[in-house]
Amino acid sequence: MQREVRMRILDMTVAIRKRLQEDILAQLEGTYGIGRDGRFEPIESMPTMTRNQVLARERQDLEAAIAHELSADPTVGPGKPTQEQWAAAVERFAREVAFTYLNRLAALRMMEARKLIPESVGRGMDSSGFRTFQMPFRTVTPTEEEGYRLYLELLSDEASVELPVLFDRSTPASIIFPSPAALKDVLTELNRPDLAEIWLEDETIGWIYQYFTPKEQREQARKESNAPRNSYELSFRNQFYTPACVVRFLTDNTLGRLWYEMKPNTQLAERCTYMIVRPGEQVPPRPKRSPTEIRVLDPACGSGHFLLYAFDVLAAIYEEEGYPRAEIPGLILEHNLFGIDIDPRAVQIASLALYLKAKKYHPEAKVTSVNVVCAEPMPGDAALFNEFLEALDSAVLRRLAEAVWGEMKLAGEAGSLLKVEQTLSRLIEDERQEWQKGPFATALPGVSGDHLVEDAEAFWDEVEDRLLALLRQYAAHTQDGKYVSRRLFARDGAQGLRFLELLRQKYDVVLMNPPFGAATKLSKAYIEKNYPRTKNDLYAAFVERGLELLRKGGKLGAITSRTGFFLTSFQKWREEILLKKARPTVVADLGAGVLDTAMVETAAYCLEVVE
Repeated sequence: MQREVRMRILDMTVAIRKRLQEDILAQLEGTYGIGRDGRFEPIESMPTMTRNQVLARERQDLEAAIAHELSADPTVGPGKPTQEQWAAAVERFAREVAFTYLNRLAALRMMEARKLIPESVGRGMDSSGFRTFQMPFRTVTPTEEEGYRLYLELLSDEASVELPVLFDRSTPASIIFPSPAALKDVLTELNRPDLAEIWLEDETIGWIYQYFTPKEQREQARKESNAPRNSYELSFRNQFYTPACVVRFLTDNTLGRLWYEMKPNTQLAERCTYMIVRPGEQVPPRPKRSPTEIRVLDPACGSGHFLLYAFDVLAAIYEEEGYPRAEIPGLILEHNLFGIDIDPRAVQIASLALYLKAKKYHPEAKVTSVNVVCAEPMPGDAALFNEFLEALDSAVLRRLAEAVWGEMKLAGEAGSLLKVEQTLSRLIEDERQEWQKGPFATALPGVSGDHLVEDAEAFWDEVEDRLLALLRQYAAHTQDGKYVSRRLFARDGAQGLRFLELLRQKYDVVLMNPPFGAATKLSKAYIEKNYPRTKNDLYAAFVERGLELLRKGGKLGAITSRTGFFLTSFQKWREEILLKKARPTVVADLGAGVLDTAMVETAAYCLEVVE
């Protein structure tokens, strides 16, 4: 996408962010008594609340959501939060609501451009889809604005069946809807004539994500601290969109090369134009597997640029193997593509981008899952977590659950660098050895009643799956809970479980543009302990972690700072990671000016696991 077009997207995104965030803050204060200064007007002192139970319940839900924002902030210590901390939580909540509505409206605009839905936002309330919808509802909705809101909400509900991460309206982010004036201004920006060309482009939603964070906020954070102070700062300080040529170079020489080694006569060799096959090279054969068995992970996926191009390569593989075209998108999203990010906004964007990619490939494609998850800490609420622990009838499972929850407190800070799956395996083995020393070797650990030895052995063989099944049951059960705080905890729990499940898998390809520089202050000690050879820069640690997540013979492609190839402080990274655990297959020294505004000289390279 040309820079001139990107600058138009920047202007649009900034204008919409400011308008929506101000509108949400005004509604929080004017309608619900939640001030941007962090003060909460008592419900009993507000006549509108005492007379309207719906508003009163919405106010309680909004309070719970803002408190949840506060509890998820690792910089807030024990004790009573300050008014300034509450004000920051209110602002974060308003910003996330604004981001969600921008994404929803942009998504609908992209869907109508692809003919997946009728014209719905392209001409606002004059859109043909709304005019058709409006006919039987003229007497039901008092105003045209209310009718249009109903129409957009119904579109969201329909889209949420396949894309709940963005369109689910059961979350508190959907309580406040943009005011008619704000919505009109937003639609005016979205429908600018000079932006008409962008809505069919896969990259558009990624640029919206990158430009949503104000440039001044990024500069101020860097000025105030050399290292990111929390996960939010880490995410926006490292938002640099990977150029398409780099994405293709890395994907062609990992995923494309993998299939080429499995099927030397593949037509993919001609399609993957960046794949390097040296003159006279004897391509090492690789046992061929079904396309559904090939797993690709981006452990710091951002807006999903690597995953989008990997989709194209995988689609060509499926086509070559004779799969029905209508089934291919669903198979790819279910079996092949996986992404992790610490930023829930990135998860929204990447999920949306993959959904649109699938529908663009085949409009009738069935999308049952998009495997992009947020690395979120658990628990969000200690009382609810303790309630869950008390319900477990196994002391072993209680201890394991408590240990996993404790380690995952750093999930939002360390992201894919968190080795929680290794910790769980080690704890299970420790528990098993302790149980074998005890006097009740014939009893199922921690469960009342007598059981045969075979049952106990089965317990240990299945304990990890049992624990995850119990956590899933709890998350599903609490989704129907009465209180928003319970539902939010369940949502965090579900995300945390998917995060853990992705870390338990092994992959054939890892692709990434990882964060670089220092770790967050809260994760620094963990990184130093668990990545002693690569602790000096996050990108080096991500390469080490990426190799751990690969099968033997798996391939990693990364664009990072080029400093690791010559600075003495990266000697262990070169000698013990790049040249011992893996072997470099291709390297491109790219220099400066590749990652948009990032002040870093880069290299793009591919590695293959040898250990």
